Amino acid sequence: MAISYSQKSLLALALALALAITGLFVFSYSVVLAKVGVGMGAGEIRVDEPVKLGGIYELPSVRIFNTGDEITTYGMGVAFHQDYHQLRPDKNWFSFNPSTFTIHPGESQEVSITMIVPLKVAPGDYFSFIESGPVPTNAPGTSIGVAVGTKLYFTLAPANIFQAIGFRISSFFKTYSPWSWGGLGFIAFIGLLFIFKKFFSFNIAMRKK
Repeated sequence: MAISYSQKSLLALALALALAITGLFVFSYSVVLAKVGVGMGAGEIRVDEPVKLGGIYELPSVRIFNTGDEITTYGMGVAFHQDYHQLRPDKNWFSFNPSTFTIHPGESQEVSITMIVPLKVAPGDYFSFIESGPVPTNAPGTSIGVAVGTKLYFTLAPANIFQAIGFRISSFFKTYSPWSWGGLGFIAFIGLLFIFKKFFSFNIAMRKK
């Protein structure tokens, strides 16, 4: 019985599949079971007192959990939703420490949040989501379309530019104390030393007897 070219191709394909079926099955099994998850241990964040222009605010920290079964790298960010009609803070107002981090399954990472308000921006009620999710990777079979977030509410009080500059200075020293005061003291010392050397001079000479 003669075998046509198409039949030979089908037999070759069947043989190749038969040889690789075990390894392929195991690979597919591991991909299907791969689970990437994220959780956040925080309720909504509300800043009770009016936020001031130029202010530096340490918001409540959040804890991110790896709810999946793989070691995963996560990132922090700010997101918005069209159903909320409050003003939106700029994403550049926020910094996270750390901003990216890797967590083993079942473990967690605490993240601190700093919000620096510009010197000039519209007053009013603001809203955003503080969000965390897996960082995109090239690993096969992993899904990065998951994220978790908490709501952030605050009200920005009106102020003029001079009040904003003053509050930025006071917020800076309060937030970064004692290093800020130490730096100010060092600058003051250098300034006094410069003035002293400019207006006073000493000539020291040794007289021979």
